[in-house]
Amino acid sequence: MRIIGVDPGTLNMGYGIIDEEQGKLEVVSYGVIKVSTKVPIEEKLHNLYHKLSSIMDIYKPDEVAIEEPFVAGNARTALAIGRAQTVAILAASNRKLPVNRYSPSQVKLQVTNYGGSSKQQVGEMVRIQLALDKCINSEDASDALAVAICHLNQRHISSLISRESMR
Repeated sequence: MRIIGVDPGTLNMGYGIIDEEQGKLEVVSYGVIKVSTKVPIEEKLHNLYHKLSSIMDIYKPDEVAIEEPFVAGNARTALAIGRAQTVAILAASNRKLPVNRYSPSQVKLQVTNYGGSSKQQVGEMVRIQLALDKCINSEDASDALAVAICHLNQRHISSLISRESMR
């Protein structure tokens, strides 16, 4: 099973691709799609779409996991992240890939067992769970890998519940 996790943003969109085989996780690729601050929003979204689409075409994920916008107090930021999230959903949908969305607290809970974890704690747990030598130097890429891990953990939980309910 290959999952691409996406941490949406209109300037920096993190992505992380993980393979899971028999419960073992392996990092395939990760990075940040960056777009210029000097272009109109429609051009930013266009660039994000094409770059993310290209990554999906190269790595051919089976499913997509996307972090939902956090709408604490800044509606403008939430709107921008929502636009970037929509770009990721569209890129996946055009490839007929299943899309799963998770709130930041769901991601933190699945990755660290605590929904209020800091970015540093999430990054360290991503490092540990993926058996990396060091933490990833980009929060956007680390968060995207965390979203992918969250999705795989959620799939396991759903599978266990489904099996249990069939008894």
